Amino acid sequence: MQTQTLKHEAMESLRHLPDDVDIDEIMYHLYVVNKLHKSREAIEQGQVVRHNDLKSEVEHW
Repeated sequence: MQTQTLKHEAMESLRHLPDDVDIDEIMYHLYVVNKLHKSREAIEQGQVVRHNDLKSEVEHW
């Protein structure tokens, strides 16, 4: 799987927005694209917590 650059992902996301979109919605879309990009990088690097491990941790709170 070829990974897109953050810039490319952001541009693709913005391309689908309507022409009359306001700056707040643009900023929100860029925020989401950034979070998804960082999440995919973390997964690729094995920086994940397994579901059962997280459940066990939450039970100890």
